[in-house]
Amino acid sequence: MSENDRAHVAERHTAQEVHVAHRVAGGATVVSLHGVMDVLTAPALSLRLDALTTRHELDHVLDLRPVTFIDCAGLGVLCRARNRTLARQGRLRLITESASLRRMLWVTGLGDVFEVHTRLPQPLPGSQG
Repeated sequence: MSENDRAHVAERHTAQEVHVAHRVAGGATVVSLHGVMDVLTAPALSLRLDALTTRHELDHVLDLRPVTFIDCAGLGVLCRARNRTLARQGRLRLITESASLRRMLWVTGLGDVFEVHTRLPQPLPGSQG
């Protein structure tokens, strides 16, 4: 398979398998990731999250509840987003109800690296969002 063919397959896979949406809620930028986070979607996801982590907002929440699959490349995307956020003295939280994702984080040594919750943060009293 040529490099062009691989790029086309990756682009088509990314378009079909992952969706990224973001909004501001409770003072945090909430990024909802839907679908598959794998070796084919990782480059596009990294670009999207890189763009979000260069904005002025420093509080990021990645809602992973709609993610159906994540591999080591997907974990790499999460680590990259975390590192970029922390480099700007920001905060990154992961939202997941998945016991298998939590287990994967612990097995890979990332269990204490990420701040993981099961629900989205509640807005602070008087905040917009």
